[in-house]
Amino acid sequence: MNAVRITTADGQSVVVVSTTDTVPNWSARYLGGWWTAEPTTEIHGPAVSADLGKAELRDLAAAVERGSPQTMEYAGTDLHVVRDGTTVTAVQDDRALAYRWNADQRILRIVGTDGTTLAAAAARLAREVLRSRLLADGWAILHASAITTDNGSTILTLGDKGAGKTTTALTLARAGWKLLANDRVFARVDDDGVVRVLPWPSAAAFGFGLLDALGLFEVVRTHLVSGERMHPTQHQKVTDALLAGHREPLWTASGKELKPQLWPDQLTSWLSMPLATEGHATGILYPRITAFGEPRLTDSSRGVQDADFFDATTEDRYPDVFHLLPTPGDHTFLRTHLDALPHQGLAMNHDPTANASILKEAASRLSA
Repeated sequence: MNAVRITTADGQSVVVVSTTDTVPNWSARYLGGWWTAEPTTEIHGPAVSADLGKAELRDLAAAVERGSPQTMEYAGTDLHVVRDGTTVTAVQDDRALAYRWNADQRILRIVGTDGTTLAAAAARLAREVLRSRLLADGWAILHASAITTDNGSTILTLGDKGAGKTTTALTLARAGWKLLANDRVFARVDDDGVVRVLPWPSAAAFGFGLLDALGLFEVVRTHLVSGERMHPTQHQKVTDALLAGHREPLWTASGKELKPQLWPDQLTSWLSMPLATEGHATGILYPRITAFGEPRLTDSSRGVQDADFFDATTEDRYPDVFHLLPTPGDHTFLRTHLDALPHQGLAMNHDPTANASILKEAASRLSA
């Protein structure tokens, strides 16, 4: 048996266990850059158990068929779900994966026929278990990027889609700050009134345009040409484009951009961006990107908005099938503390060098 315990800086943990080392190794690499991942022989507390097994997969699929299942979309395919008290059993339409969650034992069982698919599912659902525990403990999730100094002073970046949250985080991470998050972050007000922040681990997905603008396209391409591999869920069209040196954005028929995806550890080993495991918010940036005009500091009255909070109602790809998540909490207390933090608006253009200068000035003011 192979197992790894994943632990957040706040002390919440989950064990990922399997008869193969591929599953825990994947979780350690996927989650361990921002959370702690340590081998363990003690399997107590919530656990995700994942193994290959055609016979068990057939048995779980048969149990679902006997139970008058409810069907919903999950990860782009139909998922058939039956509930029996505190037990949830589910099977995906292509029969590649089956799940059984026992809420009393706090064990999520996953069975599949493909090692990569199985390992990715185990890591994702281990994160969901920890997400549920953090939310139950009073944390909230913000749509925000975050960078920190060595002493933990953290600058959050909030804004609507396309405002420049990821651009801000990656630019400052390239300039010497630590990267805590490029898309989502956990936040909570502690007893002393400090807004603590924790990372949301994930593969790092950056559009071709941003990768090129930051001068990172050739860095990534060089590693790929040398035989190193990016995140396995990256679309083959993206890999082919990188190898060929094509920088134009790629899109699906539905209009979704296909993006290069890096493992979290590759942010550091490839792109020289150190990761942070926690911090305390000292300020908020509100950027906006325009095609023209010099980057500059601006006034901003935007403030923290309802859309800045992420919860189960905004998750469209992985709904809370297993009822892991608690009832959404009231964000008024956190929102009030966030709005009280020093904040700075700024306008950026498509010149990464000019943006870096104004971003460093803004972040230095807020982290002082």
